[in-house]
Amino acid sequence: MTGAEGAASEQYFAERPRSASHRRELRFLYRGDILSFATDRGVFATAGLDPGTALLIENMTVGASESVLDLGCGWGAIGTAAARAASAGHVVLTDVNRRAVLLARANLRRNEIANAEARPGPLYRPVEGERFDLIASNPPYHAGRPMILEILSGAPEHLTPGGRLLLVGKGSQGILFYQHWLEERWAGGVEVLARGSGYRVLEARPAPTTRHR
Repeated sequence: MTGAEGAASEQYFAERPRSASHRRELRFLYRGDILSFATDRGVFATAGLDPGTALLIENMTVGASESVLDLGCGWGAIGTAAARAASAGHVVLTDVNRRAVLLARANLRRNEIANAEARPGPLYRPVEGERFDLIASNPPYHAGRPMILEILSGAPEHLTPGGRLLLVGKGSQGILFYQHWLEERWAGGVEVLARGSGYRVLEARPAPTTRHR
C-alpha cells in the first residue's frame, strides 16, 4: 500500500479528507447498461469497485417504485445502480465525507440519473424523519464496531413496514458478529443472500411492528 492509498483508506469516513485530489475514471456493467464513474483519493475504493460492493450490487433486488437509502455512499456505485433499477422510485445517497458526496452527485449527473440525490452528513442525520423500502450499505468497518452498531440499531426507524436492510462485509470485518447481532434482535429474519471472496451479503428485516435499538 502506498502512502497515498494508506491516507485514503484512513480518511474515507472523515468529513473532509486531507489527501490531495487525484481523480480516476471507471465503468461497470449493470443490467445491460454501462455505468460510468469518477473516483478520487480520500474516498472509499478510490481504485475501483471493491469486491464487497460488487457482490451487494449483483444481489440487490430493487422494485421499480421503491425508495432506497444508500448509506455511506462513497462515490455512489450502490445508489446509482439502485436508481437505475427503481426507475419510478427515489434514491437518497448519504455520506459524512463531503468529497464523496460531491463525487456521487457528479456521477448521478454523468449517468443521467434524475430520481436520486446525494446529501452530506453522518449516518441517518441527512434523512431524519424519512423512511425507505431498502437501506443498502457497505459501511465503514474501519470506523469501529460502535459506529456499525449505530447503523444497525438506527435502521428500523428509517424503514417502511416490510422494509429491509442490505449489508455486505467480510469475516475480517466482523460480518458474522453483525449477522448474529441482527438475528438476535430483528424478528423479521436475516438471510445470507450471497457469499464470495470472503464476503457475505445479508438481507435483514426488523419485526413488523417493533423498533429495536
